Amino acid sequence: MKRNRRVKILATLGPASSSEEMIRSLHEAGADVFRINMSHADHDLMRTLVARIRKVEADVGRPIGILADLQGPKLRVGRFAEGKVSLKIGQTFTLDDNPEPGNAERVYLPHPEILEAVEVGHRLLIDDGRLQLECVATDKTRIECKVVAGDTISDRKGVSLPDTTLQVGALTDKDRADLDAVLAADVDWVALSFIQRPDDLAEARKIARGRAWLLAKVEKPQAVDRLDEIIELSDAIMVARGDLGVELPLEAVPGIQKRITRACRRAGKPVVVATQMLESMISAPVPTRAEVSDVSIAVYEGADAIMLSAESAAGQYPIDAVATMDRIAQRVEKDPLYPGIIFAQRPEPEATGADAVSLAARQMAETLGVSAIVTYTATGTTGLRTARERPQIAILALCPVTQTARRLSLVWGLHCVITEDAQDLDDMVDRACRISVEEKYGRAGDRIIVTAGVPLRTPGATNMLRIAYIGSDGLSAV
Repeated sequence: MKRNRRVKILATLGPASSSEEMIRSLHEAGADVFRINMSHADHDLMRTLVARIRKVEADVGRPIGILADLQGPKLRVGRFAEGKVSLKIGQTFTLDDNPEPGNAERVYLPHPEILEAVEVGHRLLIDDGRLQLECVATDKTRIECKVVAGDTISDRKGVSLPDTTLQVGALTDKDRADLDAVLAADVDWVALSFIQRPDDLAEARKIARGRAWLLAKVEKPQAVDRLDEIIELSDAIMVARGDLGVELPLEAVPGIQKRITRACRRAGKPVVVATQMLESMISAPVPTRAEVSDVSIAVYEGADAIMLSAESAAGQYPIDAVATMDRIAQRVEKDPLYPGIIFAQRPEPEATGADAVSLAARQMAETLGVSAIVTYTATGTTGLRTARERPQIAILALCPVTQTARRLSLVWGLHCVITEDAQDLDDMVDRACRISVEEKYGRAGDRIIVTAGVPLRTPGATNMLRIAYIGSDGLSAV
């Protein structure tokens, strides 16, 4: 299945989209990677969804990526004697370690790490910011606050801490159990929620041991402050705009999205833009004009993937949502202004052989007007460095490792094909020519550019570039 766009679409599975037939329809509509949200899926359901995705993958003959999104620490207040209470701006309200039901003056906060970390002047945002509190006094067992905005708080509402760094890891006991389960199910990506600092990635990295690539969700101000370090230690980044919009001023989020997108591109790491991209399509068959513009901006920015959450998981029009996102992306990438915008954002290559070869491949491909850039990539490095250049020529990533092809399905511009490993350089070029014809990226008489690492099967050693002509027999012509 040949996509007519370079940006990838990540679709979340849920009650509206969990059947094998629906997964197949979503893939046909444009979904390249499927997300399983472990906040709502138990291990049995997760394994069932993975099996269904793999069945669709086998039927369509194309690698499909699977991302398991771990819940992360959910910080919530306790319960109230009457379910909820009304507050007044300026009044005092306390969060403490007393497990008794709350009232209009106090409520239980079952998170000692918060009680220990919050300082005077720190903000506490309840229920996605609908209630805003400011700490005026604390003694490590209670946080006395002033109500700054909002007038209601009810049972088990979430707590956000934009000014506070918690001295706890990003993995909860549930996350550890979920991580073991998704790794055993051979998912391709694991998303880590509520990352605050680079150290939060260490435990998951140790547990994963390379069995899945790690995607860090940037949804807290603390993560933005240490963005470059987090990017360096991650395999990919997600711009989780929902929580960012709670803990940061809403008007700051678009600039942060651009900053993250460009930083990831400089580093050659995939970046996903997520949250509320086509929100109205949860209940409507068409999006708003503002949502179309929002998706378009992410595509113009050169994001690797754009994501649907509730739109595909629980909405009334999941297939329409994916198809709409697909059409928007295609139209943007056909815009005459698109190549210039992408080119203007192009980062300088790093002083490595891989970047030098990838830069040369892009320049030669665009200068010569070849039909495709074909990269051999066993570990994914060559594919990632080629995609970093954002060439206007199609990229075929030939992968002898199935898991690599699935992982790279999240990456901008890569059309991944699982193939047997090449025996030598001549076999590599012949195979590149033949697959270019089979995948309809070239025909007899066309030229392609082939890049790879030599010796073959050497991770991170992208050091070869070759121009090849496709002969009448579909192999390389001398």
